[in-house]
Amino acid sequence: MDFELSEDQRAFRDTARAFAAERIAPNAGRWDEERHFPAAELREAAALGFAGIYVPEEHGGTGLGRLDAAIIFEELAYACPSTAAFLTIHNMVAGMVARFGDDAQRARFLPKILTAAHFVSYCLTEPGSGSDAAALRTRAESMGDGTYRINGTKAFISGGGIADLYVTMLRTGDDSARGISCVAVENGTPGLTFGVPERKMGWNSQPTALVNFADCIVPVDNRLGREGEGFRFAMMGLDGGRINIAACSLGGARACLDIALAYVKERRAFGRPIADFQALQFKLADMATELDAARLMVHRAAASLDAGHPDATRHCAMAKRFATDICHRICDEALQLHGGYGYIKDYQVERFVRDLRVHRILEGTNEIMRVIIARKLLEAA
Repeated sequence: MDFELSEDQRAFRDTARAFAAERIAPNAGRWDEERHFPAAELREAAALGFAGIYVPEEHGGTGLGRLDAAIIFEELAYACPSTAAFLTIHNMVAGMVARFGDDAQRARFLPKILTAAHFVSYCLTEPGSGSDAAALRTRAESMGDGTYRINGTKAFISGGGIADLYVTMLRTGDDSARGISCVAVENGTPGLTFGVPERKMGWNSQPTALVNFADCIVPVDNRLGREGEGFRFAMMGLDGGRINIAACSLGGARACLDIALAYVKERRAFGRPIADFQALQFKLADMATELDAARLMVHRAAASLDAGHPDATRHCAMAKRFATDICHRICDEALQLHGGYGYIKDYQVERFVRDLRVHRILEGTNEIMRVIIARKLLEAA
C-alpha cells in the first residue's frame, strides 16, 4: 500500500493547484456575492483537460481514474467548492456519454462537452422524489415515429437554464426501477423550459433551477443505452459522484484549516498570539487529524472504484458520509476560531461553511449513506 502520489499525479495536482490559485481564488468571493457563473474560467479548466477527466483518451478525454479526479477536485475546491462541484457534475455527464453512449452520440456530444463549449447538467431529482430516486414520474412516451414526448419536472438541477445539454432520467416503462431510461435533451428543444434560479444558502457560482418538460419532443436517438437501463446508469454514476463531492469537501476544509492557522498566529489576546493557547492548539490538532482521516477514506473509495472492488459502493458511501460531515465541521470550527471575524465575508470562511453544508445532502443524503452502508454490511453478514 503506497500513500505517495505518483509523478503524474503530482503533476496534475500542481496544475490544478496553480489554476485554482490564479484563476479561481481571486474571484470566488465575488462570484458568490454576484451569483456569477464563471463560464470563461471553466472553459480554461477544460483546456487543461479538466472537463473530461475520466473520459478515455480515444474519445478525446484525459483518461484518468477516480483517484486522479479526487486529487484534482480537492485542489479546485480549495479555491471555490461551488465552482469545483459544478465541474464534477460536468465530468460525470461526460463520463456517462463516453461510457453508455454509442459511437454516433459520442461523436455528436463529446467534442463540445470536453472543451466546455457546451455545459451539461444531470437531471435525476424531482419535486416528489429525492432520496427515493426510483419513484421519479417524469415520463418519455414513445410516439412511434422515432421520437419521445416528454412531460414532467426535474428539481434542484445544477446548471438549470444555462446548460446546453440535460442528461435526464425518464420513465419509459413501468413504475419500477426497470422502467427508467436515460435521454439527452438539448437546450432549445421546444417544450423545454426552466424555473427561476433558486436563492440558495451557498453554491452561488452555479445556478440551480427547475427543469420543465411540456410535450417536449426528443429523438429516440438521444437515448443513452437501451430502454430500462437508466436507473442502473444513475446508480453507477452516483458512486463516482459521491467521491467527487467528498473530494470537494476536502478542499474546502483544507482551505479553512489553512486560513485558521494563519489567523491564530496573527491574532493576539492577553498579550500573546492566540496560537499559544493549548485549547486552540488541541482544536487545530483535531481538525488536521480529521481532515487526514477523511482524505484517506476518500482515496480508498476512489481506488476501490477504479479497481472494480466488490465493496466499492460501500466504500464510496462511507467516504461520502464521513468526509462531508467532518469537513463541514472543520470549516465551522475554523469560523469559531476567528470569533466574530469568521462571520464576516472578508475572511472567506463563512463562504466555505455555506458551500460545504449542501454536500451532506446531495449525491444521496448522509442518512441514505447510512442506509446503504448498513444494507451492504447485512448482505455480507
